[in-house]
Amino acid sequence: MLKSIIAIFVGLISNVILSILFDTILKVLNILPYDHMFVATPIVLFVLGYRIIFSILGCYLTARLAPQNPMKHAYILGGIGLVLGITGVILAGHLGPWWYSWSLVILTPLIAYIGGKLYVSTEKSK
Repeated sequence: MLKSIIAIFVGLISNVILSILFDTILKVLNILPYDHMFVATPIVLFVLGYRIIFSILGCYLTARLAPQNPMKHAYILGGIGLVLGITGVILAGHLGPWWYSWSLVILTPLIAYIGGKLYVSTEKSK
């Protein structure tokens, strides 16, 4: 049980840390403005893209560290991401275009599937 919790926690934290770190780097480089209210659509799509990649990586790590049932663990992390995404829509949906927050919510199950499957498929090919 503890190994499962650690696997999910590592996947979640890796996603959060990578997103915050990359956001900060882009802000320091003046690529991403500090005021999220006035961000152009191409920049929002770029942010969405790297956050999807980081989320897939987090689900992959969770699946890799899972003591058993890697897909189940990736889906649990996806469920946590779904709850956090819905919370983000409710509490912070005004920080960018309406579709940005909703796209993360809608894509989260697919992201969890892809992250878990990436690990499972690499294990099968060994």
